[in-house]
Amino acid sequence: MVTSRTLDEVDGAREKEDMKRLEAVFFVSGRFLNMQELVSLSDLNPVIIKTFIEKLQEKYEKDNSALEIIEKNEMWKMDVKREYSSIVNKLATGSSEFSKAEQETLAIIAFKQPIKQSVIIKIRGNKAYDHIKRFAELNLIKKKKAGHTSELTLSDDFYDYFSVSEGSSLQEIGNKAEEEKSRPSVVKIEEKLRPGAAKAEGT
Repeated sequence: MVTSRTLDEVDGAREKEDMKRLEAVFFVSGRFLNMQELVSLSDLNPVIIKTFIEKLQEKYEKDNSALEIIEKNEMWKMDVKREYSSIVNKLATGSSEFSKAEQETLAIIAFKQPIKQSVIIKIRGNKAYDHIKRFAELNLIKKKKAGHTSELTLSDDFYDYFSVSEGSSLQEIGNKAEEEKSRPSVVKIEEKLRPGAAKAEGT
C-alpha cells in the first residue's frame, strides 16, 4: 500500500538525486554557466535549478565547505573559497575558462589601462575584437568612446571577479587569474608591448 509517507520519501529521494545532478554539472564544468546551459545540462527546469542553487549555497555554508557557488550577471559557477586559493594555485591544471589568447588580451588591458581598442587590435590582431566583446559582456571591462575607437579600462567587476583590490599589480592579477585557470603570460605580454612588437607581429 502506497502511503503519503512513502510518496514523501520518493519525492525526497528524487530531489536529492536531482540536486546531486546539478552539483555534478557545476563541478565538471568549472566555468560560469547561464540558466539555458544549466537547463540543458541538468534536464531540470529553471525554478527548480534556482531552488537547488540556494540549497547548495546553504549546504556549503552550513558544512563550512571549501566550495561555494557564486553568481555573476545571471550566471553561476562552483568555485573554491578564497581562503583555499593557495591550494588552487598549486593544483590548477587543465582547460581554462578563457583561452590563452583571451588571457593575454585581458592581461594587456590590465597592464596598460586606459588603452585604446585600436592599440589592442594592433598588438593582438583582429581576433581581439571577439575577446573585447566577451570581456564587455561579462562586465570585466568598461568601454568609452574615444574618436573612432573606444578607450578600455578595467571595471569594478574585474576586481571582484579575480578577488583583487583596485590598483593591484599585474602579477597579483595574474596570480588570481591562475585560480580561475586562466593565468596570463606576463613575459610574453611585455614582449608584445615593446616598441615595434605590434609591427613585427603583423609581418
